Amino acid sequence: MGKVADGFREMVSGEPDGRPAWIKFIEEGEDEGFFGPESAVWQVHGSVATLIGGIRALLLQAAHPAALAGVATHSRYQTDLLGRLEGTSRWLTITTFGSTTAIAREAKRVNEMHKRISGQYTQIDGEASAYEARDPKFLLWVHCAFTESFLFAHLACGYPINEGADAYVSEWRLSAAPLGLKDAPSSVSELEAAIDKFMKEELSYSATTKEVVDFILKPPFGKISLFFYRILLKAAIITLTDAERELLHLKNPRKFWLTLAKINLRLLKGALGDRPPSEDAARERIARLRGNAI
Repeated sequence: MGKVADGFREMVSGEPDGRPAWIKFIEEGEDEGFFGPESAVWQVHGSVATLIGGIRALLLQAAHPAALAGVATHSRYQTDLLGRLEGTSRWLTITTFGSTTAIAREAKRVNEMHKRISGQYTQIDGEASAYEARDPKFLLWVHCAFTESFLFAHLACGYPINEGADAYVSEWRLSAAPLGLKDAPSSVSELEAAIDKFMKEELSYSATTKEVVDFILKPPFGKISLFFYRILLKAAIITLTDAERELLHLKNPRKFWLTLAKINLRLLKGALGDRPPSEDAARERIARLRGNAI
């Protein structure tokens, strides 16, 4: 399990010890950030269920032709999948655990990157249309896909959210504002309504969708990492809704895969430790500000 733990640390952080160079941004700062140790966001994003949620989000995002065009044209996912995952993980982690200064710095980095992502995509009606990653409509889709995926994975694994699922959705909407999205869903019902609207009006399945989904189903990992990844992948597919699986042309795996994933996550947590290094760094910063250990 030690080698597997190192593999997953590297997958999400870019470093075998799980401490990327940018963790220093979480250690620095003079406030608690958008959330804090008592928040639903910390509870969800600090759990190992994010490994399932991250895979789920990648699958779901492949259903939007604009997001798909951006990935296919501007992403290095086929040649550097770990690099792409590390880049996404960096924004998510700093926004979750960082100070407001760190969050602003990270949002600026992402916004600068988004300025370079634009092009053409085919709408659900077959018409060609332009897209820009900065467009609030596309930011909303990515936000909804991430929010639902991390929430559903967390709940499917049986992990608690002390303040409830609505609290998580409401809190995490703050993460979207620095990227230019001002009207993110504030409750589970609003989140599901937004995704349902996308399902009816925007999402589709194409040859490129199949290419990206097939790549996610079997990425170029080593044999041991791929074995455990497959377990998490099956669990991620189980947590998709029936409509989402149908759209992505995915079969619903047997439920024992989710049970197996829970067992492996418990073992992985034992190998990785109770908290991710990023949360420990944030707790040290906040303890310094509060003047006591947390």
